[in-house]
Amino acid sequence: MNSTKAKQQTKTAITPTRAEDYPEWYQQVIKAADLAEVSPVRGCMTIKPWGYGIWENIQKTLDDQLKATGHKNAYFPLLIPMSFLQKEAEHVEGFAKECAVVTHYRLGKNEEGKLVPAGELEDPYIIRPTSETIIGEAFSRWIQSYRDLPLLINQWANIIRWEMRTRMFLRTSEFLWQEGHTAHASEKDAREETMKILDLYAELAENYLAIPVIKGEKTPSERFPGAVNTYCIEAMMQDKKAVQAGTSHYLGQNFARAFNIKFLNSNSKEEHAYTTSWGVTTRLIGALIMTHGDDDGLILPPKVATTHIVILPVIHKEETRADVLKYCENLATDLRKMQYAGRSLVVEIDQRDLAGGEKAWSWVKKGVPIRLEIGGKEFQADSVFLGRRDKTYKDRQSQSRTEFLNTVIQQLDEMQANLLNRALEFRKNNSVVINSKEEFYEFFKGDGGFAYAHWNGDPAIEAKIKQDLNVTIRCIPLEKNPEAGKCIFSGEKSPQRVIFAKAY
Repeated sequence: MNSTKAKQQTKTAITPTRAEDYPEWYQQVIKAADLAEVSPVRGCMTIKPWGYGIWENIQKTLDDQLKATGHKNAYFPLLIPMSFLQKEAEHVEGFAKECAVVTHYRLGKNEEGKLVPAGELEDPYIIRPTSETIIGEAFSRWIQSYRDLPLLINQWANIIRWEMRTRMFLRTSEFLWQEGHTAHASEKDAREETMKILDLYAELAENYLAIPVIKGEKTPSERFPGAVNTYCIEAMMQDKKAVQAGTSHYLGQNFARAFNIKFLNSNSKEEHAYTTSWGVTTRLIGALIMTHGDDDGLILPPKVATTHIVILPVIHKEETRADVLKYCENLATDLRKMQYAGRSLVVEIDQRDLAGGEKAWSWVKKGVPIRLEIGGKEFQADSVFLGRRDKTYKDRQSQSRTEFLNTVIQQLDEMQANLLNRALEFRKNNSVVINSKEEFYEFFKGDGGFAYAHWNGDPAIEAKIKQDLNVTIRCIPLEKNPEAGKCIFSGEKSPQRVIFAKAY
């Protein structure tokens, strides 16, 4: 069978399919689901209501978790004096190539009447690439005594990092995130905070986004600039590449020394505080798309779905319109009284003047968990015609209204679990243990995936692999019983296997 005939027989809502062109499939899902669009501002995107609704649900979930563990929200300036960044040499070096710099404070006109920058600043500002420096300066004023510690601050904000190659949600010049910054009286407390947040991120990814993740530590070459240790959660996408879905950094006393964050301990002796920082971004939406989406579009885990249920009135006869619409409204009212994952069920009734198939497929592509088609037949039988997004479009069934109302929460839970289990199975099937350099190179010249292999810690080997295969060490897994062995590249001792993969 030639490819043309195959395409004709296998019609999908999204073209190209994942198998044909995964990067373009990803872009087309974003477009079809109406999540975001490319902005006129270079490297930036406009997040549309359906996409922003997902971010709001992620934000609310994590915000509640952070507040429950004692963190408080604050807000710090977008503009950071360049002199602040110069106080922490390793930090500024790590971000120097990504900084957007504000050098003027007003506009003037040239001889041709065109607007030009005027009023040059003596101390230019950096549009925040991250906020350790300006928050460190504030902490130095807020902290005087051990009684002021721990100081647990979180900020919801936007960030600018001047990216050369951008992709919506995964890597844009501007993105949304939360960044946590904390100060502690001891190394022990700061390290416990770092790991507590890593666990929160893993819970968010797995229990809400249905994205299985591996917790681990970054190698020194992949560490956050200025950090002592960087920990991460890594997820596998359907093209077998990795996405770093969140990071938590133990900063030691590096930023405290740079910004004079000191306190008097219980013995009235002055000490530098121990600090942490951590964050997740709108990249989580990109990871969600690439973990769960199929060739018909987006699939949303119910716990973070913008809308849980869409009701589609099907009006075949004008004389049934009023009855069908009233039936839909009453059903929506009953559903909205129910709670799922800490919020009321969100239900939409789509009364757009569109053909039934076109209307239904628009919601398939947007990934709404449950679709209910209600026509005269359903009204007469007091039933619903139900489609679930974790099943094929054709796999729809009739249920009595009572049965649906009694099982809807259970069905949403089933969908949530199904998506996580599918992703876990995919990762399992595409993860391998490798014991030789030859096998390693062969694996990554093919389709790849997650490779567990021994490495002796040499950054030169790490750099060579990246140059040869565009493969990086995603993390050193935080395993309880790591298996010692020999590095497959040097033959030297290795305390445990690390995870290699291609990544976004």
